[in-house]
Amino acid sequence: MAFKLENTQNKTTLKIKNQNSIENILKKEIVLFGQGFNNKKKQAFYQELAVLLKAGITFKEGLNLIVESLKKNADKELIQSIVNDVINGKPFSEALLASKSFSEYEYYSIQIGEETGTTAQVCQELGMFFERKNEQKRIIIAALTYPAIVMTTAIIVVVFMLSYVVPMFQDIFRQNNVELPMLTKIIVKLSAATKTYGVYGLLLIFLLIILGRVFKDNPQFRKITHHLVLKIPVLGTFMNKVYLAQFTQAVALLTTAKVPLLNSIQMVKKMIRFVPLQEALDKVENSILKGNSLSASLKENPLFDNRIISLVKVAEETNQTEYVFKQLSEQYNQEVVQQSKTMTTVLEPLIILFVGVLVAVLLVAMYLPMFQLSSAIG
Repeated sequence: MAFKLENTQNKTTLKIKNQNSIENILKKEIVLFGQGFNNKKKQAFYQELAVLLKAGITFKEGLNLIVESLKKNADKELIQSIVNDVINGKPFSEALLASKSFSEYEYYSIQIGEETGTTAQVCQELGMFFERKNEQKRIIIAALTYPAIVMTTAIIVVVFMLSYVVPMFQDIFRQNNVELPMLTKIIVKLSAATKTYGVYGLLLIFLLIILGRVFKDNPQFRKITHHLVLKIPVLGTFMNKVYLAQFTQAVALLTTAKVPLLNSIQMVKKMIRFVPLQEALDKVENSILKGNSLSASLKENPLFDNRIISLVKVAEETNQTEYVFKQLSEQYNQEVVQQSKTMTTVLEPLIILFVGVLVAVLLVAMYLPMFQLSSAIG
């Protein structure tokens, strides 16, 4: 008999609907700058708890041991509040949800573990899930850090040259009545625009960063930015692969806990905060409810590639859903690692070449009139 997600949802519908925007921010899975109970801490929490539970330690004892091992007071208070709820008779899953620092996905996963007697295994799988997610985040940061630093340095150099170096040459040309080539005229105009509007441009960049931070949880803003990311060459494909890896790993976790496939799709939507994938899973869910198979439902959306569709079809025919999704998760994660290395390898020389050409154009534009001036003097 299939596990009914609706039965568990009814118990917490009022709680979830009444949470305000501040609580939703606190419940986020990814928190920047290391604040809150972020993914790295969740990885350690679930892995330690899984080890303790498998060793025969009770929830109360295990959580108390984890509290003692924590360094930050805020983390200790959070886990201690969960311990207190468990002592007062509240299920571990309910205690997690009440703390407002854990997602609905984690709540439902742990609840299923409690109902099926596989809580230790679910905790282990959640630990592995966050470990993989943290690794993907590190890979993305590593792939983009060097290009970002080089591009930022290049922009600073170009702005400095346009603001201070070009005007010095311009004064020399003006004093000697030198006829400027077209390239030099363009650079001179860019220099004047930089001096006039540079401060406004800087303020605009800071404003966009602030607005991005303020509206990062706005559904419409997230929808627009996430769809734009998918359209960026190379990066869009890379990000799609990252979230497919998370999707397949999440489904593998849930099928390991013997959660029916439709319920798994519903729960994964609550966890992955990538709007295009959430929209795709909405369509998949509706298609399954109409009687279509998972493979046929996935085929209707271009976000899912032919490999996942073919292997899911095989899984349906052989009843090996758990194994197939684990293999898919491994494959996508390996591709994420390889593609990130390729991106870094290719981007480094391209960016260096771009910066070199940019600086060369500026220098040529400034020295062309100098050659004309020296010829006239000679």
